[in-house]
Formats: sequence, C-alpha cells, structure tokens
Amino acid sequence: MEKKIVTSKNAPEPIGPYSHGVMIGNTLYTSGQVAKDAVTGEMIQTDIKAETKKVMENLQAILTEAGMDFSHVVKTTIYCTDLGNFAAINEVYGSFFSANFPARETVQVVKLPLNANVEISVVAVK
Repeated sequence: MEKKIVTSKNAPEPIGPYSHGVMIGNTLYTSGQVAKDAVTGEMIQTDIKAETKKVMENLQAILTEAGMDFSHVVKTTIYCTDLGNFAAINEVYGSFFSANFPARETVQVVKLPLNANVEISVVAVK
C-alpha cells in the first residue's frame, strides 16, 4: 500500500523529524499533538481545559487535511503529566465527539515535549 504524508498548515510545525500524519490506505495515524498554536508558535498553558481544547483543534486540522473528522477516529492515546486533570481533559475531549467514542488509553507520564501537560494522538479510518 502507498504511504501518504499528511501535513496541515493549520496545525503547528512539528518540533522534530516527524509528520503530522501518515495515511496507509484508508487509515490515518497522527503524531501526538500538544497545545502549540499554529500561527504564533506559542504554547497554550493557561489551564488544562484550554490546553486540551487546543490539542483537539490541532488534531482536527490534521483530520480535516486528510478529509476526515472526529467521527472517523477509532483509537486515541492521551498522555498527561497529572491524572488529577483526568476529569477536565475528559470534559473537553468528549465535546469533540458526538457518539460512538473511540477506543482509548490515558497514561500519566513524567514529562512531555515543550513542557506540555497533555498530548493526544489518534488513529482514524475513512
């Protein structure tokens, strides 16, 4: 199968040698997104809800570039630095899905790039 690189001008520039996403057939695999603003390059870290919202917006930009939306997402991985933020992350995360939530795991980690508090990646199928 052909591998297609997905890049969105509405998502922040990657901070390392990786792509926003990779399409294999009808399946999109995104790189983890943090709350970096695509226009200013600034991190959104005012509170965990605002940070999670920006992460989801960055993922939305990548999905849109691939001709998809959150209804196509079948799997997500959430990394956070404090599981005490679990309820707030869930509240914002859940607002991006209308029904039939994807499979998911949430993992607490010691540290994330750019001192982010949350990072999320998705797998989506067209």
